[in-house]
Amino acid sequence: MDNTLPTSHRIFLCSLLLTLASSIAWAADVKSPCTEPAFRAFDFWAGMWDVYDVGGQTKVASARIDPILDGCVLREDYQQFDGHQGQSFTLYDATRHVWHQSWVTNRGELLEIEGTMQDGSIVLSGGDRDAGTLVRGIWKREHGNVRETADTSADQGKTWKPWFDIIFRPASDPTGDSSQSKNAETVKQLDARYQQAVKDNDVATMDAMLADDFMLVTGTGKSYSKADLVKEARSGRIHYDRQDDSDQTVRIWGDTAVITARLTAKGTDSGKPFDYQVWFSDTYVRTATGWKYVFGQSSTHLPRTPR
Repeated sequence: MDNTLPTSHRIFLCSLLLTLASSIAWAADVKSPCTEPAFRAFDFWAGMWDVYDVGGQTKVASARIDPILDGCVLREDYQQFDGHQGQSFTLYDATRHVWHQSWVTNRGELLEIEGTMQDGSIVLSGGDRDAGTLVRGIWKREHGNVRETADTSADQGKTWKPWFDIIFRPASDPTGDSSQSKNAETVKQLDARYQQAVKDNDVATMDAMLADDFMLVTGTGKSYSKADLVKEARSGRIHYDRQDDSDQTVRIWGDTAVITARLTAKGTDSGKPFDYQVWFSDTYVRTATGWKYVFGQSSTHLPRTPR
C-alpha cells in the first residue's frame, strides 16, 4: 500500500478491502436454495424443442425451456406457428410441497395450475376462469422426448375430456442433416464409457476423457478437479459393484452437449459400504481432438423408495 497516503486514507482503504474480502467469501459460501432433488424433478423439460401433435408429422411450434433465477424457476417460451405465443414460469414451492405454473399468452390468457410428481410425471391442475372449466396437464419423459397431455372438466373433475396431446422433441439440427442425433448418441456412449472407467478405476481412460480444467460440483457443495478424480482412481480405495446410469437425456447446443441421467452407485470406500442414487448433469464440449468432459454436477443422494 502507498505509504505516501494520509493515515486516514490508508485506514479507509484497509477497511474497504476487508469488506470486499468478506463479501467475496460470503458469496462463495452462498449456494442456491434449489439444489435439493425435489427442486430438480422437472429438469427433464429443460431444453430447446420442436413441438408436434402426437401422431403428427408436421411441426406446430417451437419451444425453449430455460432454468433461471439460480435454477429455481423454469421459464418456457412457446411459439406456435399460427401466431399463438405464450410463456410460463414454473417453480417448486417447498413450503407447500407443490409445483406451481403460471401461463400467459399474447391473447391475454392467464392460467395458474399446481400439482405434484406422480409416478415419474408432473401433474398440474387448476381452474380456467375464462372457460369456466378445470384444466389438468401432465408432463412425462418418452424416449428422450417430453409428452404433454391436457384434459378439461366441466363438472368439477368428475369427468375429463381431452384438450390437446403434444410431444416435445429435441430441436432439429439447422443444417437439416442427422448430425444432431448422431452427436447425442456419441455423447451417450462417451458418458457410459466414462462411468465404466470410474467403476474400473481406469486412470488412463479418465485422464483422456476429462478436460484439464474439469470441475465436478456435488449436491453437498463439494468440488473436485480432474487431478482429484484421477488421484482417487489411482488409489484404488473405492471398489464399485455397480456404477451405471439410466433415464439419459442429451441436449445439444452447437459444440456443447449436456447429458442428464440418474446414476446408481454401489460398492465400498476404504472397506465401508455405500449404495446410493443421484441425478447428475454432465457437460461435454467438442474440441479439435474430440468431445471432452468439462463439467459435472450431481444432486444429493435420492431418498430410497419401496421397490
